[in-house]
Amino acid sequence: MTPAPQAVFVTLVGAGPGDPELLTLKAVKALQQATVILVDDLVHPDVLQHAKPQARIVQVGKRGGCQSTPQAFIEKLMVQEALAGENVVRLKGGDPLIFGRAGEEIAYLQSQGVGVNIVNGVTSGLAAADTLGLSLTHRNFSHGAVMVTGHSPSSQTDITPIDWEMLGRTAHACHLTLVIYMGMTTAQELQNALLKSMPPNTPIAVVQNASKSNQRSLLGSLSALHTLIHEAGMGSPAIVLVGDVLLTLHDFKSLNNLSHEIYSMARAAN
Repeated sequence: MTPAPQAVFVTLVGAGPGDPELLTLKAVKALQQATVILVDDLVHPDVLQHAKPQARIVQVGKRGGCQSTPQAFIEKLMVQEALAGENVVRLKGGDPLIFGRAGEEIAYLQSQGVGVNIVNGVTSGLAAADTLGLSLTHRNFSHGAVMVTGHSPSSQTDITPIDWEMLGRTAHACHLTLVIYMGMTTAQELQNALLKSMPPNTPIAVVQNASKSNQRSLLGSLSALHTLIHEAGMGSPAIVLVGDVLLTLHDFKSLNNLSHEIYSMARAAN
């Protein structure tokens, strides 16, 4: 995004999915110049090594299913510090523009006369594919990928809930890979809805803590999604991948009957 013309601005920075080495050079520069940094819970602590020693670090944790800092408080704090002359960085896990609530923050900052700069980061959906050695858009299996949230919409928004049956039908018919964020707590509901329009042996993968040293992944079929997650004891943060493109993985080729097999694997980062 083109730097904001205003003298007063806030920079929204994507810290990537967890591995601090995936931080961009532009993100490092923004951190080095910041005097106040508002940090999300999922940001790897080593990322903050790039900040000035005198920079003020404010933890504003936001993690699904846990107590979180109110969004309104974060937005007001960004404006307050920027108008006080501070160089403010809002440091988010992944990419701020992909399920990072950047839209609300951009709108609020601009409404208060504060400009916005954006530094992209590697989103966890892409890191999950990398963990598996998977091309989300392999030309023989997939025409594209759909990034979608597994969360139900907030009561504070007017957006309608996702029609998972319709989405599954579209993905299956159009050869699209589903990349589902924040879907662990609703895995059973997602499985039930997708099975109404997708074959039970549709390949799935779940990747927890993508790119981190404690990353874990499992492979299986759509009909076993919830069972796989439960038996493996996996939780958030995690990405669920759904689609035939997963058949390109060597581990899937060794499975004879995906609708009945349960296969899981744990993989430590090198």
